[in-house]
This record gives sequence, structure tokens and C-alpha cells, in this order.
Amino acid sequence: MLIDKHLLTILVCPVTKTPLQIDNEKEELVSTAAKLAYPVRDGIPVMLEDEARALSQDEFEFWHSKKA
Repeated sequence: MLIDKHLLTILVCPVTKTPLQIDNEKEELVSTAAKLAYPVRDGIPVMLEDEARALSQDEFEFWHSKKA
């Protein structure tokens, strides 16, 4: 998945307004604050809460530990 680094600095979680992290393997943008993962389809982030999936506790802990 290729998301422009500048775009990532602009995008925030629509629920919490916090920064997102990229999960290239699953092609998702992760919000640890909301415990949600937003899909990226055809290179376009789908930033709708209804389209997001809940993070498992293990996923949350993994991404939370990677936060800068």
C-alpha cells in the first residue's frame, strides 16, 4: 500500500481526531485511540466509522507499543 507521507500527516481518526498509523500488511489505517482500523481500498483511505473494524486486544497492544 502506498500512502503519501504528507497525506498521512493530515489524516486523523474521524472519531477521536488523533493521528493514524499504517498497517501495510492489512492495508489499513489504525487508530489506537478509537481501537479501530480503517480500510484502504485501491489506495484510498475509507475514513468512515461504519466501515472500520474493531481492533482485537492483541492488535491494540501491538499498535499502541509502536506509537511514537
